[in-house]
Amino acid sequence: MSRKKPSIKEVAALAGVSIATVSNVFSGRKPVNDELKESVHKAARELGYQLDRAASQLRSGRTRIIAVIVPDLTDTFFATIVSRLETAASAEGYDVIVASSHNDRAVESSRLKALLAWRPEGLIAVPCSSTMPPELKEARSTLPMVLVDRVAAEGAIADTVTIDNREAGEIAARHLLERGHQNIAIGVSDLDHPPILERTEGAAAIIEAQTGKRPTILNLGSDITAGTRTLLDWMERNPLPEAIIALTNVTTLSVLSALAEHRIDIPSRASVVAFDDYAWMSARNTGLTAIRQPVDKIAETAWRRLLQRIEGDSKAPVTPTVLNASLIVRASVRDLEAGEDMHSQTHTPAPRDSASAEGQEKKIH
Repeated sequence: MSRKKPSIKEVAALAGVSIATVSNVFSGRKPVNDELKESVHKAARELGYQLDRAASQLRSGRTRIIAVIVPDLTDTFFATIVSRLETAASAEGYDVIVASSHNDRAVESSRLKALLAWRPEGLIAVPCSSTMPPELKEARSTLPMVLVDRVAAEGAIADTVTIDNREAGEIAARHLLERGHQNIAIGVSDLDHPPILERTEGAAAIIEAQTGKRPTILNLGSDITAGTRTLLDWMERNPLPEAIIALTNVTTLSVLSALAEHRIDIPSRASVVAFDDYAWMSARNTGLTAIRQPVDKIAETAWRRLLQRIEGDSKAPVTPTVLNASLIVRASVRDLEAGEDMHSQTHTPAPRDSASAEGQEKKIH
């Protein structure tokens, strides 16, 4: 005989709160303090209580659904953002539905239509490009939304959360220049993509200013295997640079694969600065110096801003939030002036006046 499903009355009794409080926690009709929320969610978990979403939606007129679309769920950066958003939304009683556009405008349009059909209460989007899809333009007047890692070419159509990409490129280049590197190549994925272009311009400008020559820009694309082959072909025709800056996590893997295939030791024969910082980078025999994006802060900021919009701040002017990347120094950059390899350490860039006070991220985690 199957066990009777636990009721909202039982959840209230176990949590030591009223039935109305439990209802408010799950429906979001009225604010409930964090301590009571946690008590209710804990009681629900212990009892195995599951909210009847369909009935709740009919009663409240709210779906409690947040839609998220990203270019690529296999990309660790985007996957981490989605995971953090799911955790944050769940704590507030929201469900998250996720779609990937696969960096394809036609797929993006189809996925957005499908997501919007669920009547979400808010949308967090990482569009394929800075040109906004028509679905987002049409929905912006009625649907709270936040753009992550993108700024719309059409202007301020929604709140945005980005990093200072130009500064991130400058940090990487400056680190190499300060250690005596002059011949530096930059590995990029797609210069038509504004964040990548900004990182490239930041790195290239500071290199050119100090060395008097423009660095080599290597377009390695967004596929690891194809990028590796492109770099290998280039290396067969050109002298090996002293250092390579990889400006995405995918180009980082392409650079490492190409150097490994030619058995080029890091950093004795070539220094490398990677982009995005993951656990495997410190687990290598030679830890990778990397630019770290504040991914947790990006997700947290996007969620908090969206929640503010959902809960009534719908008429406020759109707000751009700019966060700062940090440099994690390990052992993949050789100090040519000192004649020895660098030991693992951390470095935080000095604040820039142009960065927003809300968005500054200077602490090394």
